Formats: sequence, structure tokens, C-alpha cells
Amino acid sequence: MKILFCGSGWLDFAAMLRERLAPEHTLEVRDPARPLVVQVGDADVLLPSNARVDAEVLGAARRVVLVQQPAAGYEGIDLAAARARGVPVCNAPGPNANAVAEAALFMMLALARRLPAARAAFERREIGRPIGTELAGKTLGIVGLGRTGGRLAELARALGMRVVSVGRAEGRAGLHAMLGVADVVSIHCPLSPETRGLFDDAAFAATKRGALLVSSARGAIVDRGALERALGSGRLGGVALDVHWDEPWDPRDPLYAREDVVALPHIAGSTREAFDALAEVIRENVDRVARGEEPRFRVA
Repeated sequence: MKILFCGSGWLDFAAMLRERLAPEHTLEVRDPARPLVVQVGDADVLLPSNARVDAEVLGAARRVVLVQQPAAGYEGIDLAAARARGVPVCNAPGPNANAVAEAALFMMLALARRLPAARAAFERREIGRPIGTELAGKTLGIVGLGRTGGRLAELARALGMRVVSVGRAEGRAGLHAMLGVADVVSIHCPLSPETRGLFDDAAFAATKRGALLVSSARGAIVDRGALERALGSGRLGGVALDVHWDEPWDPRDPLYAREDVVALPHIAGSTREAFDALAEVIRENVDRVARGEEPRFRVA
């Protein structure tokens, strides 16, 4: 079967996956200079990644028998169109949970120790500046206590942090109540119509003054305008972003030049261990479909 990796970036992962596949399967990477819709006609399996797989793309993919998202989130896939075609859609929950949790902890530490300001002080040859803060004894609020959020809770408690969490059941009222007590907030919920723009002006108004915000979920969960206003007013003490509103992002964007902003290139889940586990999930599902079996982790 021909497998098409539809997204941009992740070339190292594509190479690792290619090594795992059985000889009868081939993996090609989308040409970013051409529309996706003209490249899917002879593909049997689509790996969307960060590409939009809509009804038009699925309609053009005449041979497709599996849409396999190489991640947990699948908001860019038209599930209704896939169901109408009878094409199974699967995700890959869990393989990168530890990697993302460790990255969230890294971003928390980077904000607490004021990494951008420290780098600037290093360039000026200043010793002992800036003064940071410790995470021990602070309260961490986790939005979405799934696999990743649960692992982060374990890591944070090992540092001596108090952990509180909020999920879908608590709604916005529960979120705002949590934001009022958390010194650090880390986002781990999926993007959905309910969570798009979840961190808006009202959420930031409820946030404890000077709190730190970390996001390794999806960019659109945070309203950018509200975030900038919260930073400008001092309501937020800093933000660390591994995910962005537009990807690829503009590194010249003034937001990323602020000393209270830490920005990473969407690498929270990018570890060799996570990619190995993810490649195994995809390899197994491709083999299952090739044998006429039901794939694992089906979402549609």
C-alpha cells in the first residue's frame, strides 16, 4: 500500500516510520509546493498530521482505505466525509504523553527562571540576574487531566507542587475557579468547538495575577488578543507556547520577542522514544488494514 504523509515538518518521524514498514508498503511525503488534493489520488493511507483532510481531499483520494492521524488530535479531519466514504479514521493516543509532559515541565521551569531575560543578561555579561522563582510550593492548574496531564501531575508533585485540575465536566465556571488559585497553568485539552478560544478575556480576568501559562495543546485554545492584553496588563507573568495560531509561525512576530514569552517549534512530542512508539502504532494499523482487520484507536 502507498502511504502519504500529508503534513509539513516531521520529516525525521517520516524517515523513522519508513524504516518500520513492511516491504510491501511505501511511504511518500507530500510536496509542499503542490495542493494536497492533487497528490492523494493513488494513496491507500493518509497520515494527515497538521494538514487539513476535508471532503474535497477525501473525494480525490479514490483508493484510500485508512486515515491514520499520527497524533491524538484529529480536529483537521472531516469525520463526516470519512464516514460517508466508509473510510476508518484512527488516531494515536498516548505514545507521546510522557514527552509532552516533560516538555510542559521544561516550559514551566523556563518561565519560572525567566529564560529569555537570562539569555539577554548572559549576552550583557551580567552575573546573577534575573531573579527567578521556584516551582516548589506553588499550585499547578492542569486543564485536561488525560494521559499527558496526568503524567505532568506526577512530575509536578515530585517537585513539591500542589496540583489542581479541571476537565470538561466543570465547564468555564470550574476553569475560572481554578485559574483564581493556580500559580502556573498548563493546557492539555483537545481543540473542539467548546475549547476554541477557551482562554479569552474573561478567563484571564479570573486568572491569579502574575500566573504563568503553558500551552502544548493547540494554539486556537488561547485567544491571541486576550493573551496579549493579559501580558500587557501584568495579569499574566509569562507564557510558554509550543503550539501557535499559524504554523509555521513568523519568527519576527513581536510577540515572540517579549522577555515574558518562551516559544518552542512544536517539539513537545518530538522525542525518539515517542516517535518509536508512534511509528509502532501506525505500522500495526497499516498491517491490520492490509489484512482486512479492524484498526485500533478508531474515532470514525
